[in-house]
Amino acid sequence: MKKLLKNGRVVDPSQNIDETLDILIEDKFISKISEKIVDKEAEIIDCAGLVVAPGFIDMHTHLREPGYEYKETIETGTMAALAGGFTAVASMPNTNPPCDNDSIVRFIKKKAEEAGFARVFPIGAITKKREGKELAEMGLMAQFGAVGFSDDGSPVASAFVMRKALEYSKTIDKIIIQHAEEPSLFEGGQIHEGLVSTELGLKGIPSQCETIIVKRDIDLCELTNSSIHFAHISARESLNYIKEAKRKGLKVTCEVTPHHLLLTEEAVLGFDTMAKVNPPLREEKDKEALLEGIFNGTIDVIATDHAPHHKDEKDCEFGFAAFGISSLDIAVPSLIDYLIQKNSLPVIRFVELLSTNPAKILKIPFGTLKVGSIADITVFSLRHQTTVNPNKFYSLGKNTPFSGRKFNGRVQYTIVDGKVLYTYGKPPKSLHS
Repeated sequence: MKKLLKNGRVVDPSQNIDETLDILIEDKFISKISEKIVDKEAEIIDCAGLVVAPGFIDMHTHLREPGYEYKETIETGTMAALAGGFTAVASMPNTNPPCDNDSIVRFIKKKAEEAGFARVFPIGAITKKREGKELAEMGLMAQFGAVGFSDDGSPVASAFVMRKALEYSKTIDKIIIQHAEEPSLFEGGQIHEGLVSTELGLKGIPSQCETIIVKRDIDLCELTNSSIHFAHISARESLNYIKEAKRKGLKVTCEVTPHHLLLTEEAVLGFDTMAKVNPPLREEKDKEALLEGIFNGTIDVIATDHAPHHKDEKDCEFGFAAFGISSLDIAVPSLIDYLIQKNSLPVIRFVELLSTNPAKILKIPFGTLKVGSIADITVFSLRHQTTVNPNKFYSLGKNTPFSGRKFNGRVQYTIVDGKVLYTYGKPPKSLHS
C-alpha cells in the first residue's frame, strides 16, 4: 500500500534539503518528494512538527550473537535499534566464534532476515580469531555481505599486519575500522588516567593508549594510500592528528559515541560500573574537543558502540565489571538534547552524522531520501521528551549511566522498506508481521 508522509520537515544532506515537504512511498521506494502531494490511495502519516530524515545507521553495534546470547541477540538488538530510530546497524565481529569467515557472516545475515527488524550489515574481523596475527579471509567475507573489517574489542597491534590489511582492503573496496588501543598501555586499566583514577585508586588508561595507534595508522594510511576509519575516538590529541590528516587529503574518517560527548571521567565517581567503558570517559577538555570536532567536521559519524551486558557483569566490584554501555534504545534522544537543543547543532549536520556519512563510509545504498531510493526513514521530534527507563529497553542490556535522565527529543517513527516498523509508544514490528 502507498504511504504519504505529510507536512514534515524533510532534512536530507544528500540533496541539501531542509524544508517542509511531503514524501510518497510506493512498493518500498520513495516515488515523489514535493509540496502538498495528493494521492487518495495512500495511507497518510501526519508528520507536522516532526523531522523526516533518511534512516539512521549505527555503524558500530555489538549484537553479541553468536555466542553471547545471554547479553543480546540479533533479534533483541535490532528491535532496540528500531525503537531507537535506527533502520540499520553494522554488527561488530567480537562474537564467539568471531565473525572471521563467510559462514559467520551468512549466519548473521540469515538471523537478521528471519527477525525482520532493523537491517544488519556485518563487519568481519581483520584477523583470524581477532588475534592480530594473520589476515582473515576478507575477500570471501565481502562476497557474502561484510561491509567492512575490524578487530573491534581489540586493536590490530602489529604495524606490519595493519599495513597488509590496509593494502588488501583497497582490492575489495571495503573500509578498515581500527579500535585504537596500545595493548601495553591498556593492560589492567579501568578508567581514564587522571585525577579521578588517583582519587579512586584505580589503574588508569592514558590518552596516549589511543593516540599512539591513531598516529601510527594515519602514517600507514599515507604509506599505503588506503582508507581507514577510527572507532570511538575519545582523546583530544587523537582529533588533532585526524584533523591534520584530513588537511593533507588522507582518506581518514572517525566516529564518536554519545557517551563520550555527554559524559566525563567524573561519571565513575562512586565506582559506578554503568559508566565503565572502553575507551574510557575522559576529561572535560576532551569532551569539549569532541563537541568542537562535531561542528568543524573533523568527526564524520556518531556511532553508539552499543555494548549490552548481563546485569551480573555490571553488578559487581568495579575491577571485575565489564566495559560497555547499552545505547541503542536512547542514543538518538540523548543526542537531540545535547547537540541540537543545548548546543544548537544544525539539524542537517545531525542527520549527516547519523545517516548520510555512515552510508558513504560503509558504501551501502542508504542514507538518502532521493526519489527511487529504498524508503528507510527516521522520523523524530525536537519537542517531545524522553525519560530513560532501562526496564523498558528492548535490548537485553539494561546497563546505562543515563537511567532517570530526561532528554528533550524523541523517536516517533522508524520506517524500513517503506513499512512503519516502530511507532512511539508501541512495540517494534517485524517486516514479516
